[in-house]
Amino acid sequence: MEEKPRVVVTKSRRSETPEKRFTFSADMVTTSGVLADFHQKAWETFTRLSLPVMTEEAWRRTDLRELPAESVYLPSNGAYKGLPNAPKDLLKPLTADKHGGQVVILPGGEKLTLNPDLVKKGVIFTSLSTAERENPDLVSTLIGQIVRPEEGKFAALVGALGQNGVVLYVPKGVKVEQPLNSLIWGPGVNVAHLSHILLWVDEGASVTYIHEAASPEESGPALHAGIVEIKVSDNASLRFVELQSWGRHVWNFSHERVSVGRNGNLDWIFGAIGSHLTKNFSELDLVGEGATGRMSGFYFTDGNQHLDHDTQQNHLAPHTTSDLLFKGALKGNSRSVWQGMIYVAVGAEKTDGYQANRNLILSPNARADSIPGLEILADDVRCTHGATVGKLEEEPMFYLKSRGIPDKEAERLLVEGFFDPIMQRIPFEGVRARFQQSIHEKTASQ
Repeated sequence: MEEKPRVVVTKSRRSETPEKRFTFSADMVTTSGVLADFHQKAWETFTRLSLPVMTEEAWRRTDLRELPAESVYLPSNGAYKGLPNAPKDLLKPLTADKHGGQVVILPGGEKLTLNPDLVKKGVIFTSLSTAERENPDLVSTLIGQIVRPEEGKFAALVGALGQNGVVLYVPKGVKVEQPLNSLIWGPGVNVAHLSHILLWVDEGASVTYIHEAASPEESGPALHAGIVEIKVSDNASLRFVELQSWGRHVWNFSHERVSVGRNGNLDWIFGAIGSHLTKNFSELDLVGEGATGRMSGFYFTDGNQHLDHDTQQNHLAPHTTSDLLFKGALKGNSRSVWQGMIYVAVGAEKTDGYQANRNLILSPNARADSIPGLEILADDVRCTHGATVGKLEEEPMFYLKSRGIPDKEAERLLVEGFFDPIMQRIPFEGVRARFQQSIHEKTASQ
């Protein structure tokens, strides 16, 4: 009997991201000013770290092989003058009749306004470059304390070469009634937009802060890398609304962390509808006893968009409370990734942590990965989590269509109903209207 040749089957490992290199150089690092040493150390970290690969757990579902690292460049001073202006709609208040102040960060420029009454109260709300000159002690006290450049390649890039950003300081006991607004407007092909936001709400103070990052649609790629460092002191309160509406050509990376002190309160509202690819790290550190934090996330993808949100709720003191709800809808060939973790430290008794992620799949080729997690090192706690991925239910869809409602309109109504729990957590009509407009636009697209 003839012996058959033996067939050996091997399993190949998923290919890693090829080594790509940015074309930035050491002579681009600022060598003067209060942040010179910080920038230099961050540059050393940047050159030491490699780009993330898919064998790293945090990046296992996000592929950077097509990242145009070699082609992006820093905008020169005044570059915005030859680029499209920000639409007026993005400059309008979303949460009140008018802004208490506004900071607009442009490629190679900035525009600043602040209510004189707030200036008299000691509120600082300005660009990072202006704060370096006028408030150097504040900047040097805050920068790199909550998010360190060592946390990743893109965090180190911002620390080393970040051209600009926003600085907000609310003094002790000051209640800012009118919301403050900032916009990063990022037009331009192959431009690297690097932003650093520093925010400190001092003891007993309160403020509402709305930040948006946006750009027009362009014919070629662009990059945004950002850091957000926020400190909410004891008995202070912050409402932080964050909107991401980058054009579909933008590769978007961010490291964001909020530290909340004793009996402090954070209400963090997050919305994402733009970018080609996003990898976002959002962390809530409850460092003082009695601290509370709520995180509400909205995202809607279509086409070939890829949004990866990595959230962490860190309970580092007793009697702390966190509440996270992220909801997303997906169309086309798009993909979302949500990885969540509730961490309870040793001694953080009487912790109450909750997290949930709900996803609605509207196209056969769309995909949502939802990975909740718990790590509990204390005994007397209550922590719950959950995640769902599903399609539109046939029965309510049939009911609406049987009443003469067209398919697209019926789908839109059901999607709005799916997102309603998130909308109910948003106390600002303008923000809800912006999200609802994106639902209309996304459901109407092919």
